[in-house]
Order: sequence, then C-alpha cells, then structure tokens
Amino acid sequence: MTDATNGTDNRLVDLTLTGFTDVLASHEPAPGGGSVAALAGALGAALAAMVARLTVDRERYIDHHDTMTDIAACADELRAELLAQIDVDTAAYIEVIAAYRLPRADEAQKAARAAAIQAAFQHAANIPLAVAQACAKVLELTVTVCRHGNRNASSDGVVAALMAQAALEGAVRNVRINLTSIKDARYCAEMAQQADALSARGRQMLAEAIAAADAA
Repeated sequence: MTDATNGTDNRLVDLTLTGFTDVLASHEPAPGGGSVAALAGALGAALAAMVARLTVDRERYIDHHDTMTDIAACADELRAELLAQIDVDTAAYIEVIAAYRLPRADEAQKAARAAAIQAAFQHAANIPLAVAQACAKVLELTVTVCRHGNRNASSDGVVAALMAQAALEGAVRNVRINLTSIKDARYCAEMAQQADALSARGRQMLAEAIAAADAA
C-alpha cells in the first residue's frame, strides 16, 4: 500500500506495474482515474520521446535532427511532470476525505469544515486540469513525430497520441466531476471553459497525428 492510501512513505510511482495495478484494482477508492490519466500521459510522452530518438542522427531524417532532439528533451520533461502527478492526484483525493472528516460540533467548526471542503475540491480540480494541459503538450509533440519522425516507428507515434488523448480526456472528466461539488460559480465557469477547450484541441491533434502517420 502507498502513502496515497495509508500515509506511509511509499509512492505509487515506485511500485512495479503489477503492484500498481493490484492497488488500483483493490477496494480502495484511491488511486483512481486521475492517477491513471497521469500515468497514461506519461506513457504517451515516453513513446513520443522514443520515436524522436529513433529519428535523430538517421540520414533520411537529417533535416529534422534539431526538432527531434528538442522533442525528446521536452517529452522527457513532460513525462517527469506527469509521473509526479500520479501521487499528487491521489493525495488530493485524500485531502478531500480529510476535509469531510473535520469536526462540526458548533457553527465555527461547521464553517471551517465547509471552507476546507471547498478548498480541497478546488485543489482536486486544479490537478487534473494541469494533467490535461501537460497531455495537450504531449499531443503536440506526437503530431510532429508522426509527421516527421522515423517511418518505421509511425505506429508508436500514433499509440503515443492515443495515450495522450485518453489521458487528456480522462483528466478533463476528473475536472468536471470535481466542479459539481464547488460552489464558486465563477471559478467553475472558468475551469469548465478551459477543460472544454483542451478537450476540443486534444481531439483535433489526435486526428492530425493519425492523419500524418497514415500519410507516410
């Protein structure tokens, strides 16, 4: 078990694949879809980096050497960011639960509890939005690797795009479900607008990546 579920010092990202999926499949409510979305995005970033590195220094793709070198570095940064969000997302869920468990014996405690719950839900919504934003950046990279990357790895580029898009959509849905518990209408409207824009852009970039790979 990890710190996300019982407060130990272990991290989800340090588990084996088997260990992570065992925790995920358990009766515990966390980790859940938010952490999985972050993981999917990290996998997409890793594949994008792989395709870029399979392109660098190949004579056929020499014109794209610098671009692919930059993509590999950027994808590595995004992968690290998204891996970190796996534990951050799960910890945010735990914060929501902790807020609900605050005492409410008098009016002062009730008010403090209500404020803590709202703050926790906003934090829980901000995290998947950041994941979606990072996944959109990954998708941008996949469009380029599918268009100019090593043709022998075009299917890998498409899988990278599919993973990033699935991650983006999953993160957006986590944003939206948290917004249903937030009372600040202005905040909700702004977050929903950003989520909708990311979702639309993600679908567009996925289509572009697939079209580029198919045109090879």
